[in-house]
Amino acid sequence: MAKPDPAENRYKVLIEKLFFNHWKEGITEFAFDRRELETVAAELKIVLPRNLGDVPYYFRYRNPFPDAILKTQPEGLEWVIQGAGKGLYRFRLVKFTRIVPSTTLISIPIPDATPEVIRAYALDDEQALLAIVRYNRLVDTFLGLTTYSLQNHLRTTVKQLGQIEIDELYVGLDKYGCHYVIPVQAKGGKDQIGVVQIAQDLAFSNEKFPEMRCRPIAAQFMPGGVVALFELTIDDEQVKVVEERHYKLIPADQIDAKAARNYRN
Repeated sequence: MAKPDPAENRYKVLIEKLFFNHWKEGITEFAFDRRELETVAAELKIVLPRNLGDVPYYFRYRNPFPDAILKTQPEGLEWVIQGAGKGLYRFRLVKFTRIVPSTTLISIPIPDATPEVIRAYALDDEQALLAIVRYNRLVDTFLGLTTYSLQNHLRTTVKQLGQIEIDELYVGLDKYGCHYVIPVQAKGGKDQIGVVQIAQDLAFSNEKFPEMRCRPIAAQFMPGGVVALFELTIDDEQVKVVEERHYKLIPADQIDAKAARNYRN
């Protein structure tokens, strides 16, 4: 049985109170300052986390809003929390978007190059997933590029958005010498791929690496140890899948040579 999340109740109470301090029928977006959480917490006699940003992060990437907020969403739209500057955020209605792995794609067998010691000591799903993608060069295989991990768990700021975090940042080259910046978001457990993270990855790349082509990637664990990779983009304020592939890591002696040779057919 999963342990209850100690943050869940207080975070939901906080965000619900803050939301209805601003929202009125017909409003499609509004900004708020992170310091408002202190005021709301004092009114409700709730102990805040040391990192105030953990409250919006909790709902941006990990868990749904309280039911009272969800009931204000018009059909086909959903509330998201976007960064709006240093210590600033924006509730905004956007088209409902969720990217989940397809159940109809075949899994491509890949010889597993993950060191056993990494599997033994990975602290969480996200860390394990990033390591598996890195050691098995799945970004190279997926994109057809030569790529290099530049930095993981990159925390930085972007104009108009404020602080962001990218799980791992790659740079790459193609056979023509074109340079690419490849932000990778790893999704394990209950995490979901949404418009906020992909939009921030594109904004970061355009600001920090304007001379390079950006190809945002999301990686997600599937049952049976399969890794789903998505190349994503933003179109009409929605996350769209450019390409999706599933990779199953298996011992080299289990690779079917004939199937591997003929797979493309």
